[in-house]
Amino acid sequence: MRRQFTIFSIVTFILIMTAGFLFHSNFFWAFLLFGPLYLVGAIDMCSTQHSIIANWPIGGRFRYFMEVLRPKIYQYFVESDTDGAPISRIFRNVVYQRAKKALSSAPFGTQLDVYQVGYEWINHSIYPSSLQAIKPNDLRITIGGKDCAQPYNASIYNISAMSFGALSKNAVLALSQGAKLGAFSHNTGEGGLSPYHLQGGGDLVWQIGTGYFGCRDEEGNFSEKHFGHNANLPNVKMIELKLSQGAKPGHGGILPAGKNTPEIASIRGVKPGTTVYSPSNHSAFNNPEGLLKFVAKLRSLSGGKPTGFKLCIGYLNEFEDICKAMIKTGILPDFITIDGGEGGTGAAPLEFSNSVGTPLREGLIGATNLLTAYQLRDKLTVIASGKILTGFDIVKYIALGADACNTARGMMLALGCIQAMECNKNTCPTGVATQDSNLAAGLNVRDKHVRVANFHHQTIEAVAEIIAATGLTHTRDLRRHHIWRRLTPTSVQNYQEIFPYAKLL
Repeated sequence: MRRQFTIFSIVTFILIMTAGFLFHSNFFWAFLLFGPLYLVGAIDMCSTQHSIIANWPIGGRFRYFMEVLRPKIYQYFVESDTDGAPISRIFRNVVYQRAKKALSSAPFGTQLDVYQVGYEWINHSIYPSSLQAIKPNDLRITIGGKDCAQPYNASIYNISAMSFGALSKNAVLALSQGAKLGAFSHNTGEGGLSPYHLQGGGDLVWQIGTGYFGCRDEEGNFSEKHFGHNANLPNVKMIELKLSQGAKPGHGGILPAGKNTPEIASIRGVKPGTTVYSPSNHSAFNNPEGLLKFVAKLRSLSGGKPTGFKLCIGYLNEFEDICKAMIKTGILPDFITIDGGEGGTGAAPLEFSNSVGTPLREGLIGATNLLTAYQLRDKLTVIASGKILTGFDIVKYIALGADACNTARGMMLALGCIQAMECNKNTCPTGVATQDSNLAAGLNVRDKHVRVANFHHQTIEAVAEIIAATGLTHTRDLRRHHIWRRLTPTSVQNYQEIFPYAKLL
């Protein structure tokens, strides 16, 4: 309504000023000053490429103006990840450029300080592989173990879990359509399987959380009937059971009554207008064997689709207990997603976001070491989920033990997110993380879904180029010794030396 009213007022003002100019000479200067300004505002309201400009006519243009003028100190502003390694803003700019298919090369050499502690790189070979021999479309993996009846051919880079409710319907539509266009998968998040996920037509990973949204009975317990109906939809390619997420592991969630609209309530299978809690633990099981039996049940009810679980690593001995249970029961998940403690969300307590949960690097290495020690690693797929924005990020985490990677942040940036830090206030200016229909309307699905696909495609191309430079032919050939890290200003080691592979038991 706000958009329509603004457009109407702009058009009306222009008509009045034009009439006044034609029939009264005193209107000349007013028309000369305000007429072009309102015309620009009208054009901005119809923008299909820039959500900020569409939602904030005229004023939104100052953001892009400041991007041109900002001093170097802001252009290369750095923030620190969990281990203090610098992440240059240039990487965020690369996401924008790739999404728009703009020039993504960087002038004047390395943008990072190669002598700073934490700097990482991969060595090249003097005998590189032919780029023609490594096609981005071939950098895919098959997910599905011995008990899987419908294996899934997956990209090595996919959309991580983000629920409808946290994201707007236009954002969900753009992600799903982008996934379809780019032939990669889109994780629904634990908020349920919405019509917008399905309408987009992309391959979906349906995530089941502790609230069992979309597959629960009136008391909030798991419902086989409701699960089976959704799990067998053609768009749903895999099932992911969420044990914990990196941003707030071991912490439940709450959907306030004010946000529990009839639409969201219908999707989640709850009563509208009521406060809904997501427990911190599952009610369907309470030990490792119960977890694996529940995974087997979900796989059976879905017709044998790849089924696994996601977690942020906490006590490593608890993950070892799961490995032991796999050996004892003979039940294996088709995949395990390792989420880093540095994961992102719009609704995490500050202390949990910053100080709870194992970071992705250590969590991934710890989990894959245990899987290797128990001779399980080659029997399932491992997915790394975290701050994975570039081709090198993908290469690094696959070298450290993953088979594929998921990203939420990268795909949000491709949608037009400017990190306004308004995710938890329902005031996202780009229409990405909001349920405000006026703001969401500024996100043009027709344009943004192409940008999502562009970002994915060009990032996978970057992976192919890196792989070729190393003399390898596929990401499956990567190992820890390929990635080097500066430990002090005068010493470096590769990850095989820092984190040796586990010995077989």
